[in-house]
Amino acid sequence: VMKLRNATLTTIAPTGTISMICGASSGVEPLFAVAYTKTVMDGTALIEVNPLFEALAKEYGFYSPELMQKIAEMGTVLGLPEVPNWAQEVFTTAQEIAPEWHIRIQAAFQKYTDNAVSKTINFANAATREDIAEAYRLAYELNCKGLTVYRDGSREEQVLSLGASATKAPLAAEQFIPKTPFIPEINTVVPRPRPTTTVGFTEKIKIGCGNLYVSVNEDDKGICEVFTNTGRAGGCASQSEATARLISITLRSGLSVDAITEQIKGIRCPACMRREGVKVTSCPDAIARVIKKYSEVGINFAGGHRGTQKTAPTAVKSSVVERERPSGEKVTKKIARTGVATENACPECGMPINHESGCVVCTHCGYSKCG
Repeated sequence: VMKLRNATLTTIAPTGTISMICGASSGVEPLFAVAYTKTVMDGTALIEVNPLFEALAKEYGFYSPELMQKIAEMGTVLGLPEVPNWAQEVFTTAQEIAPEWHIRIQAAFQKYTDNAVSKTINFANAATREDIAEAYRLAYELNCKGLTVYRDGSREEQVLSLGASATKAPLAAEQFIPKTPFIPEINTVVPRPRPTTTVGFTEKIKIGCGNLYVSVNEDDKGICEVFTNTGRAGGCASQSEATARLISITLRSGLSVDAITEQIKGIRCPACMRREGVKVTSCPDAIARVIKKYSEVGINFAGGHRGTQKTAPTAVKSSVVERERPSGEKVTKKIARTGVATENACPECGMPINHESGCVVCTHCGYSKCG
């Protein structure tokens, strides 16, 4: 006697999506609907028609787009005068088949299948708990290894929907919705406004893409904002700016410096990790270090240094004004001296790019694009 190498050899797997792609039936399932509305990921509603029904309708001369739309809205061909009686008897849908016969046909296939048979037992929206319990009992008696039941309208949003049942589901759900919805009380925090004048300093840090300038400013209540500037364009600069903006609004909302720096310090970036002489692991890590340093030895709003040194307020104010000026002019002059045009700059790190084999390649950060 030959022994089985595996515990199971045969199966009827779930093929809902695959069957749609292939235009085939999904296992031992009856038709969900002759025509139905399918909601795709972008929210667009598409009408899908059973290919066999569509072919026969065209062959026997009763096909029309309007009829397909009508069938999709009703979910059935029963009672439609446009559809011949023989077609109505052949194209019976899952909703029109009693649950008992759903289970019996599953049991017939289960007898010769090692694994559980993938089959959904469709129930109408009016099905009760006892109806579901009876279905499970029958499946157990007929030696089915598993059972999946679905009551139409039981999910808030289903992928396949029938026009007729779509109006019933909300009515059935209304009885479970309280007349006065519960709205939890949420304490929102409004960040304090930024004053017209702030004081602070700017620190230059070497990063994987060049240099990062981090400016930390404070008002009479403490650190209130952070600015970053790389002097370049691209995704890295925009990410640093976004990080600085979020940190600024978080600081003015009252969150502590330690709580903020704890979240962003130590974040790793490949460009920083592989470049020699870089002491930070990423731009967020650099920002965290500067903020932490400033919180310990920064400049008071009154102008006095928290450390042993003293810094004149006028000098600080001058550096802040210099930092807050648009940097486009300086960058343009620097590019003009190096002879690198802006269209030949890497969109990610701003460094010069090479044109090779029909592609553009940035050897600095690894960016590449062909075609």
